[in-house]
Amino acid sequence: MRGWRRSAAIVVAGASIIAVALSGCTPQASASIDVPEQVQSSLPDDTVTQLRDAVTSAMAITGSTGAIVGVWAPWSGTWVSGLGTQGPGGAEVTADMGFRAADVTRAMTCDIVYELAAGGTFSLDDAVSTWVSGLPGYDDITLRELCDGTSGLGAYQATLANQVLTNPDRAWSDRELMAYGIASPRLNAPGAAFAGSDTNYLLAGMAVERATGEKLDDLIAERVAGPLGLDATSLPGPAAAAPSANALNGYWSLRGGDGAWNCTDPADFTVTSASFGAGDSGVVTDITDLGRYAQALATGALLPDGNDRFSAPVPVSADAPTWFTAAGGAFQAGSLIGQYGSAPGYIVGAFADPSTGMSVAVVLNNSGASDMAGAWLAWELAAIASKAPAADGRTVPEAGLPWTAQQMRDNLGTIAICPPAQ
Repeated sequence: MRGWRRSAAIVVAGASIIAVALSGCTPQASASIDVPEQVQSSLPDDTVTQLRDAVTSAMAITGSTGAIVGVWAPWSGTWVSGLGTQGPGGAEVTADMGFRAADVTRAMTCDIVYELAAGGTFSLDDAVSTWVSGLPGYDDITLRELCDGTSGLGAYQATLANQVLTNPDRAWSDRELMAYGIASPRLNAPGAAFAGSDTNYLLAGMAVERATGEKLDDLIAERVAGPLGLDATSLPGPAAAAPSANALNGYWSLRGGDGAWNCTDPADFTVTSASFGAGDSGVVTDITDLGRYAQALATGALLPDGNDRFSAPVPVSADAPTWFTAAGGAFQAGSLIGQYGSAPGYIVGAFADPSTGMSVAVVLNNSGASDMAGAWLAWELAAIASKAPAADGRTVPEAGLPWTAQQMRDNLGTIAICPPAQ
């Protein structure tokens, strides 16, 4: 469960349901992202220096040897860069390397849920048991609540973490993962509160597969990556593999018997099976795709005008700031919309402002620390970028963010597993 501080269903009708579903809307061939025109130049040197310092600091406290970052401020410029190395003493990280998108997958899975609902394939208020068999007694949970993270379902990944640590190549079936998820105690009554369980998005992925008769990897290709031109973005098959042919190496620092984190020789999790993440965190991408996707998510580029995906956000936790809420498979942080999280080997954050078009995306190559590092680093970068001076003929947006870069830097310091040497 996320917190601010981390702490035969309908068998008889099944054939007719699928027949109706398959007659639903077809994916759009392309989608445009309605943001201000991007200045085609680099961000000012002083801004880049601040951004680089923010990422370098986060790398140190999370034990990451490498990171990739992209910042797009339409009124000022861009900065896309690889930092650090592939591992202790390894080759330099480059900006074109692939990595696991982690919980950004949740937003993509819910893109498809909302697209299908808009096309009449199903209703967001349908019970999940209508579209996922083997969930007796779950008629009180809707597809909307899965994407909003308010179903109350428990998580599967925490239960299985030790198995992934010892056998990262193992291929998992969705139903096997589902069994662990629904076996976990419910966290709250449906609709009562946000819990952000991975089981929500696993089931959402299974529901869209049932509704369309297509596999989730094909749906992401047809309805998300294809229309947005995300050539490096996909949901891989179950065979263990690196995120791409040119991948950022991913590591996972663990605690030793003395309780200390292994920051000098972390376990290598570059090659794993995406099946464990599935519709929750299985997608792979690169930084350019991730930054563009954040803009598309924030502006609703894949959905019809007037959709209600983010219209009724809920608090992320009782102690979260009022500006930090969740809805529709994504988070809202001030004026930003995006996602953050971790997958074995990687911590990711990606957020964009639908009005100004500013987008920030970052990946750290060690998943040992709290995945709040992905959010706080992205928000620190956004705070810096929001103050970037305007290029000739452009104007700095007036709207600000309800936090400072230093506040996010301070937050990151509270979750350090590899504190910098004094």
